[in-house]
Amino acid sequence: MPRAFSELMFTPAVRAHQERMGSAASYAKFIADGPKSGHLIGPAEKAFIEARDGFYQSTVSETGWPYVQFRGGPVGFLRVLNERTIGYADLTGNKQYISRGNLDDNDRVSLILMDYANKRRLKIVGRVSFTEGAQAAASLFADGSETEPERAVIITVEGMDWNCPRHITPRYTEAELRPHLNKLGAEIAQLKAENERLQAEVAASKTR
Repeated sequence: MPRAFSELMFTPAVRAHQERMGSAASYAKFIADGPKSGHLIGPAEKAFIEARDGFYQSTVSETGWPYVQFRGGPVGFLRVLNERTIGYADLTGNKQYISRGNLDDNDRVSLILMDYANKRRLKIVGRVSFTEGAQAAASLFADGSETEPERAVIITVEGMDWNCPRHITPRYTEAELRPHLNKLGAEIAQLKAENERLQAEVAASKTR
């Protein structure tokens, strides 16, 4: 666990609960000795981020309520802009603008990126800025998006953590299953052809 993430997330209240539950000692080393570059996007993080077709995004309202929203799009719609910054084109939706309004009051955001098939997840916390207008979001617009962009969303990463894979139930997208389904389909077709050939041989032998 990188130090940047633990310094932000392990508040006094969290540390107090860790003490009560007996996990404080094991986490103390992350605060004292964890990698300082836990807010920098390396090759592994970049590859993971840009392979996703969706993520969960959490904001907090001005009344203190958390709001979690799923953001989806074509693979790669969430872009790595540099080692500290990610961004995406915010597409036209149902026009509730809950996340957008929340971020006007509090620019902090938390993301969870899931790879269900391989039981991996990456947690990211950062601060958001916007550039309004479709033209501003054009460089982030991903081919295959279902609607037009309304703005560019830029997230400055403050901390990241590769989370424990425990309790992640593997799930697979159609694209992830397709190679296996194609192989299975080819095997079924081969068996079907072989069965038809054998049936024909049996039928022919009965007419002799």
